[in-house]
Amino acid sequence: MTQHTAVMSAHPARRPFYRDLSIQVLVAMACGVALGVFAPNVGQTLKPLGDAFIRLIQMVVGPIIFCTVVHGIATVRDLGKVGRIAIKALIYFEVVTSVALVIGLVTANLLHPGVGMHVDPAALKSAIPGADPEGTKRLTDVGDFLLNLIPNTAVGGFAKGDILQILLFSVLFGCGLATVGDKAQPVLDVVDGVTKALFWVIGLVMKLAPLASFGAMAFTVAKFGLASLVSLGALIGEFYLTCLLFFLLVLAPISAYAGFNLLKLMGYIREELLLVLGTSSSESVFPQLTAKLGRLGVQDQVVGLVLPTAYSFNHDGTCLYWAAAVVFLGQATGVHMDWREQVALLGILLLTSKGGAGVSGSAIAVLAMTLAATKAIPVGSIALILGVHRVLSAAFVFTNIAGNCVATLVVAKWEDAVDRRRLQAELDAGFHPA
Repeated sequence: MTQHTAVMSAHPARRPFYRDLSIQVLVAMACGVALGVFAPNVGQTLKPLGDAFIRLIQMVVGPIIFCTVVHGIATVRDLGKVGRIAIKALIYFEVVTSVALVIGLVTANLLHPGVGMHVDPAALKSAIPGADPEGTKRLTDVGDFLLNLIPNTAVGGFAKGDILQILLFSVLFGCGLATVGDKAQPVLDVVDGVTKALFWVIGLVMKLAPLASFGAMAFTVAKFGLASLVSLGALIGEFYLTCLLFFLLVLAPISAYAGFNLLKLMGYIREELLLVLGTSSSESVFPQLTAKLGRLGVQDQVVGLVLPTAYSFNHDGTCLYWAAAVVFLGQATGVHMDWREQVALLGILLLTSKGGAGVSGSAIAVLAMTLAATKAIPVGSIALILGVHRVLSAAFVFTNIAGNCVATLVVAKWEDAVDRRRLQAELDAGFHPA
């Protein structure tokens, strides 16, 4: 960090509070809830606001992943280091998501949020939007899963928005550039220029974040109403408590081990955390997180490899959701699962959770796949939680984002790829726009 930058971080220009994006998003969410309650007919028409914002972000997420991964790998020019970072990241993801599944199962079994509902599964809808139990069941086959990683064409992953396919092509292309050596510099200059242009687009789109949060919250409350939230309050309370326990028992100790304060990190990315609460989409903040982690002093190759991979493999909050939801649905429909069946369920979730999209709607499809694979709990029982899925998804996407940032910083510590002084100075000062 230059002396000038250090001075700017230590003594940032104070801005009026109303210009803070996190304040704008929070106020917009509150206004959206109020509109959904008092004018539901209007609120239900505002769904396109949130959808349009997410599409604008999704439009550039694929190219940004490509540019950051390629630039990170090609500038290292040490493929052994690239492989080492990837292996460490995947081991971390597998361990932490396994712990999340265990916490989700234990908490749901202790608190019994679905006991006493006595729901007849036959009375529920069997067709779940976005769920393809048969198609998902096929994906649980390891061979099909691995084959699905490979796009049909170089741009196939970009066209479908498949993060894993984009990641695979980006890693291979980056490794190819790394082997070329100095001759690849003109290509890297182009990649760097494209990255800057994409982040300019993101900066422009982010100005619409409060409007998107307003529309998304107004639609959610208008569509499902506050009554639906109250009727399933036990599940909501249990799940939010589970997420809190995960922060206290897992993320906070890991952050302390890595040498930073979790609360300060969450304060640093508060705008992104509040935005995902409103939109329930983790993709909507990927570009901003990439920039902020770089500003915290994490080297480009670690950010470029770990963060995109985390979006596909490190679903901490979503694993909490799946575990809690499956146990809840079993309790609500009177299906008893002993510990052996629940351990088997954990194994299935570890497989089906990999490669899920960042958009929270995919969680329902994966949940349907898991129920179809266990063949114990009726897939149609998912209709019970559709009304509160948006409320639950806000919590698990929030947890996913925090977990992905922690993961990136931990792998950076293992690789000695983070400027410790810069990290502490930035976290102590808090984020201020340049």
